[in-house]
Amino acid sequence: MAGKIDEMDRKILGELQRDASQSLDEIASKVGSSKTPVWNRIRKMKAAGVIGQQTVLLDPESLGLEACFFVLIRTSEHEAEWQAAFLKSLQERPEVMEAHRLAGDIDYILKVRVANARAYDVFYQALISEVRIFNVTALLSMEELKSTTMLPL
Repeated sequence: MAGKIDEMDRKILGELQRDASQSLDEIASKVGSSKTPVWNRIRKMKAAGVIGQQTVLLDPESLGLEACFFVLIRTSEHEAEWQAAFLKSLQERPEVMEAHRLAGDIDYILKVRVANARAYDVFYQALISEVRIFNVTALLSMEELKSTTMLPL
C-alpha cells in the first residue's frame, strides 16, 4: 500500500502519530475532511498493515526505570540454533526495549531500560547464563536528547 498512500493519508497518519486518542471529528477537522472519509481511510490503512498496534507511551522515569543502556554484542556464534536461543532470551526480557542485528563489527545492539546499574547487572548475568556471547559492551545513556515514535511522513 506504500505506493497508494496519498497526501490526505499522510496528514491522517501524522495526526494519529501525534495523538491517536483524538476523535475522528478532531482528526477530520485538522486534515480538512469529514469524519466518514477519514474513518474509511484509517480502516483501509489498518487492513493494509500501514497502521499497526495502537498503544500508550509511558514515562520510564516516572515508573522507576531511570537507567537506559545501549548494549553492544559481539558473538562468534552464528548458527540457527544459537540465534533462536538468543532471540528467545531477548523476547522473554521486558527490559529489552529494542534489539537490532547489525552489519559491521558489532553483531547486535539492544536498548535496555532498567532501574539502575544493579538491575542492569542482573539482566546481564541472566543473559550470559542463557547464551554464549563473545563480547558485551554496555553504554549508559547520560541524557536522552531526542526520542520519538513518529515516522517522517
